[in-house]
Amino acid sequence: MIRLFRVLVPTSVAALLLSEIVLVLACYTAASLVTPGIATHVYFIDEANHWKILLVSAVIILGFYFQDLYAEFRILSRILLVQEVCLSVGAALLLMAALGYVNRDYLLPRGLMVAGSVAVILCVPAWRIVYWKYVIRALRHERVLLLGSSSILAETARHILRRPHLGYHVVGYLSERAPAEFPVRCLGSISDLARIFEEYRPTRIIVGMAENRGRLPMEELLALRFAGVVIEDAADAYEMAAQRVCTGKIKPSQLVFTTELGPGQKALATQSIYSVLFGLCGLLCTLPIIAVVALAIKASSRGPVFYRQRRVGMNGRLFTLYKFRSMYLNAEAATGAVWAQKNDPRITAVGGILRKLRIDELPQFWNVVKGDMSIVGPRPERPEFVEMLAERVPYYRQRNAVKPGITGWAQINHKYGDTDRDAIVKLEYDLYYIKHITPALDFFIIFHTLKVMLLQRGAQ
Repeated sequence: MIRLFRVLVPTSVAALLLSEIVLVLACYTAASLVTPGIATHVYFIDEANHWKILLVSAVIILGFYFQDLYAEFRILSRILLVQEVCLSVGAALLLMAALGYVNRDYLLPRGLMVAGSVAVILCVPAWRIVYWKYVIRALRHERVLLLGSSSILAETARHILRRPHLGYHVVGYLSERAPAEFPVRCLGSISDLARIFEEYRPTRIIVGMAENRGRLPMEELLALRFAGVVIEDAADAYEMAAQRVCTGKIKPSQLVFTTELGPGQKALATQSIYSVLFGLCGLLCTLPIIAVVALAIKASSRGPVFYRQRRVGMNGRLFTLYKFRSMYLNAEAATGAVWAQKNDPRITAVGGILRKLRIDELPQFWNVVKGDMSIVGPRPERPEFVEMLAERVPYYRQRNAVKPGITGWAQINHKYGDTDRDAIVKLEYDLYYIKHITPALDFFIIFHTLKVMLLQRGAQ
């Protein structure tokens, strides 16, 4: 595992990304060798046309990323895989065609473009199949033994099993009792630790049980730790596998005495500066869209263009949040404050489009400029929901330790939901963000948000 932008990236993902960059570049370079009328060295070096292949390759790799080909490794359908590669290549072809309208000198020679694109469509799916069958298996070098049978340990095991590219192979677990729904096999009891270690030679042991006397073999674990075996708490393993903090098993003392929990004052000050700059740029760049949307709202339904609502901000301070109105006037007069739902009858026809494209959030750039919000952070909730959720969900008020954001770690990782369970999952993502808040993580979230918007995920 490597850490990029404060996000843990499996070695297998980084290796696949680098290998496909090289493969795509190689396909177009090799195509230049067989294309009549092109001297490869002269065309790319002397005439400085190398940027064209770099641009085409970058668009193709971005296409893979936007289709989640670096998030989901399982090949459910080879035909679907080829289709996804074709879509990415098609996007690159469209870009080159658009550049050709600006200046024909920007075009790659037709023979080179066709030959290179065909090579990519043939080679990338073949490489993906080989990578999934053989390389992923070879990279699963971490043999993991689970100690205990707690619910967090079971959930951690499920996340690991769903993500084989993490490089972990779970050999089983040890427990005095075998739960009915544990996702891996039981190898014995806690007292069998020494025997099981000699048999399976795990490189990592994840502990998910209470440290009660007579139950947790501390001396054996200490000896294994000094022998080079990684001993890890289930909460830390859960955070690594799920990319969120486990609220269900955290004690207040763990949060009080941890040295990693953010946010740092320097990070918050830096975030305020670039958030205001982003907010100003966002307002200026979206003014034409704002004008068109305002006219559409006025023409489609009675009521104001903008919707003002009280939300809870940093440290519990209330502020007025601005959005484009997407519901009918006085939509909550009879029901009071309730979450939006799928196929919500309160939403207007224009409002449905705005929510689907997330355009209704554009006025929040003004909240960012005012200092009420940041570009990235936990989504601000209404005071009524905060009070309700704070009573049901542990540590819910702690998400207000930073400014709320237009987008956030929870928004790019979890679907829209209106249940207590959804609130807990989103809180776990928010606490992960607060713990690791940095400009690099913010820029990663902003970039990833573009994919979420383009694919129209989670909007309601």
